[in-house]
Amino acid sequence: MTSITPESTVGSLEATVPSLDLLGELVAEVETVFHGKAEVVRLALASLLARGHILFEDVPGVGKTTLAHALARSLGLEFRRIQFTSDLLPSDVLGVSVYNPKDSTFEVREGPIFTHVVLADEINRAPPRTQSGLLQAMQEGTVSIDDETHELPRPFLVLATQNPLEHHGTYPLPESQLDRFLMRLTIGYPDAEAERRILVESAATTPPVDEVRAILDADQVLALQARVEDVRADDAIVDYLMEIVGRTRNSPGFRLGVSPRGSIALFRAARAYALTQGRDYLVPDDVRELVVPCLAHRLLPTGSAGSGFEAHEVSADRLRDILSEVEVPV
Repeated sequence: MTSITPESTVGSLEATVPSLDLLGELVAEVETVFHGKAEVVRLALASLLARGHILFEDVPGVGKTTLAHALARSLGLEFRRIQFTSDLLPSDVLGVSVYNPKDSTFEVREGPIFTHVVLADEINRAPPRTQSGLLQAMQEGTVSIDDETHELPRPFLVLATQNPLEHHGTYPLPESQLDRFLMRLTIGYPDAEAERRILVESAATTPPVDEVRAILDADQVLALQARVEDVRADDAIVDYLMEIVGRTRNSPGFRLGVSPRGSIALFRAARAYALTQGRDYLVPDDVRELVVPCLAHRLLPTGSAGSGFEAHEVSADRLRDILSEVEVPV
């Protein structure tokens, strides 16, 4: 397996930051193979620019792997898919230290997590110990192997999936692990026109995703991630965001409101989303579009015993009610 070191991927951030027009071109390029879901692509791109990770909760066969692969190719990043199963060990994901008898030393064999874009397929089928192996990688961009810390390539994005309807042989993600995902998204079924295109292209001998062009490269992605911090936010929009978060903490509809980490995540994601729209400043719609993807999975609705799919849908509906009640700044 080819090793990717952080030094080989970071490059110099002093290079010219790419034009925001390239982000629109990138979304259009991904749409050439992932049809009819431009908003999902834009949200996934915003998560990457915000240095976050995504949990896709959806039925099989709606294009999660296609989206992940196409997004990685359009960004010029390496992509790997890990199929999570009940017998998957943390070392199968992170890597292992192996004794080399030739020089009497231990050497690290990196696992598939050492890449730019990771598709953690059916993450809830792996036992909790393996799931937790991803936490350090997602939070800090590093992994620990035999008490040694190793940096992951940058940029780094985890796209995890789980089936909301299949519970046999699964290990539900605890609230603390759900909170590590910046967004929780649902792709849904394509419309009739998009599905017609999918059917026609399914007969091709060459997978369409192999034709996706690289619009950006790793250095440009890192430059855009740094640019997120420069997106301007008016005080009125910050107050608007805080009012939404505050209502989740005071509402009788929630047993657990949004934490400060959740409000930071929403603010960071909204600024990244503004960049994908070609702007370097926030507008209220940026916050409104990100409220449900960023906050619903961080809430526990009253009367719910857990954080499963049904609870997430209840939280999403109650968040939409809050959005309808809070005055939008002009």
